[in-house]
Amino acid sequence: MKNIFFPFAQWLCMCFLFIAVLIASRIYYSGNTLYLFLVWNLFLAWLPYAISLYSKKAIASSKIVQGIIFISWLLFFPNALYIVTDIIHVKETEAVPVWFDAILLFMASFTGIALAFVSLVNMEKYIGKFFSKKYIPLVNIFLIFIGSFGVYLGRFQRWNSWDVLQNPMSLAVDILQCFTTPFAHTKTWGITFLLTALYLVCWFFMKAMTSVNTIKNK
Repeated sequence: MKNIFFPFAQWLCMCFLFIAVLIASRIYYSGNTLYLFLVWNLFLAWLPYAISLYSKKAIASSKIVQGIIFISWLLFFPNALYIVTDIIHVKETEAVPVWFDAILLFMASFTGIALAFVSLVNMEKYIGKFFSKKYIPLVNIFLIFIGSFGVYLGRFQRWNSWDVLQNPMSLAVDILQCFTTPFAHTKTWGITFLLTALYLVCWFFMKAMTSVNTIKNK
């Protein structure tokens, strides 16, 4: 059976183009730039995907280079998952029909999830150098959990990936408090585990769809 799907890079370009058309149409129709922030968020979501592509070329590099690549990917990985939370911006307004904003935010969220998961798939080969193949699913679950915690830090605590360099001590203290006093941060862990469950359902669904497509193409 011939594969009817576009390569991911082409599919991604179509998604970006569709979102750009939606944003441009909204600006033209309403006269305001409310959702222009999605351009920046999508760029941040693209970064872990771009880093994961580079990791394939740097697989034979020194351990220091590999460590820098992995840490850079892990820092930006939550940004791709984060876009899902932008759905909270859907509100009934007189400027634009709510269904239009819902489509725009859903498309951006869907693209962010795709970028996150494809980057994770790309990093599996990299992770496979350090863990047995049977442990890769557990590592992926752990990474999605870490990503979910990062989404919480970004959405509710308003931390950014670059705060690791700009404001490392305050960020470290904030994170440490969440782990050392978990019962005082029930909201933190409630949201983190809920997001983890959401992303894992999407992740395993994607894996299942990939397996079905692979079987059909044999």
